[in-house]
Amino acid sequence: MNAAGTATLQHGNAGDVIAVSGDWTLAVAPALAIAVAGLKQRVAAGTRVDASGLARLDTAGARLLLDLGDAASIDGLGANHRALVDAVAGAGAEAKPASIPDTGLIALLGRTGAAAEQVARDAWQLLGFIGVVLAAMARCIVDPRRWRITSLAFHLEQTGLDAVPIVVLLNFLVGAVVAFLGATVLKDFGATIFTVELIAYSFLREFGVLLAAIMIAGRSGSAFTAQIGSMKSREEVDAIRTLGLDPIEVLVLPRVLALLIALPVLTFLAMLAGIIGGAVVCALSMDISPTMFVTRFHDLAATRHFWVGMSKAPVFAFLIASIGCLEGFKVSGSAESVGTHTTSSVVQSIFVAILVDALAAIFYMEIDV
Repeated sequence: MNAAGTATLQHGNAGDVIAVSGDWTLAVAPALAIAVAGLKQRVAAGTRVDASGLARLDTAGARLLLDLGDAASIDGLGANHRALVDAVAGAGAEAKPASIPDTGLIALLGRTGAAAEQVARDAWQLLGFIGVVLAAMARCIVDPRRWRITSLAFHLEQTGLDAVPIVVLLNFLVGAVVAFLGATVLKDFGATIFTVELIAYSFLREFGVLLAAIMIAGRSGSAFTAQIGSMKSREEVDAIRTLGLDPIEVLVLPRVLALLIALPVLTFLAMLAGIIGGAVVCALSMDISPTMFVTRFHDLAATRHFWVGMSKAPVFAFLIASIGCLEGFKVSGSAESVGTHTTSSVVQSIFVAILVDALAAIFYMEIDV
């Protein structure tokens, strides 16, 4: 049995030399690590290492030898030991970070830049995907043989009919909350009757379509991503292409068209539910009878407010469906990827809906509608 490894500092006329001998293996690595740490404090950088007395060597011992000096400063190694030391040195060089450590302000700026780049890349991909969808839609309109009525009906039921209860309930409750807030604020001015206008304008122009779009983004947009992503992970999308079919026509267009039909209808129901919720609170808390509410609503709520809200619904529907389908096609094949892109689909859809709603509000204000 060979002796345990040692490292000794020797002084000579030609300079200091660290002489190593014995076994430098994992079994004696803890003791060797202590000895190496002590020697590193006593010798200057670049001190030669004499490894002619080395017996056995493994990767742990090679790593400790390299702690004493670089590969070029180690002399007396046999061919096998030299190859092992060079391999460990090369692996260590590859593992070293090539960039500035991920700490502090520089790291924050780096992550901010990477996030901005990703947003720009996602926006560019979405624009390209929208172009592809519009082109496919134009091809199908002029060729009725490409229409997929069964798929359209299925997705229309899934995205529209099944979503009615949750959309109506949410808008009814929000309408009640808006009426309560309006009554609380306006009561101090003796103007509680103007709660009717607050409810009418807010739900006809903004809340009805926006709340419906947010619910559809979380419900249907995520479902589109999960469905197409699961098909992508099971290679069903590749199978569709192998059959000579266009995945955009087969998977995307029925979902987009279904949402283009469903969301305006859901928006109309959301407006009604919000107004009814506000009317119930007015009748119970502010002595504004349903007849008075309807009369004042009819006299003051212009039709243009209704059309302002309804005009946003098809835009929201197209963007939400496009984002949901695009994120589904981005799935790489694992269940984790499906979850990641489903979350991304919901976040992007809600963000885009609110952004477009804000831009539309500014536009309609500028043209005095």
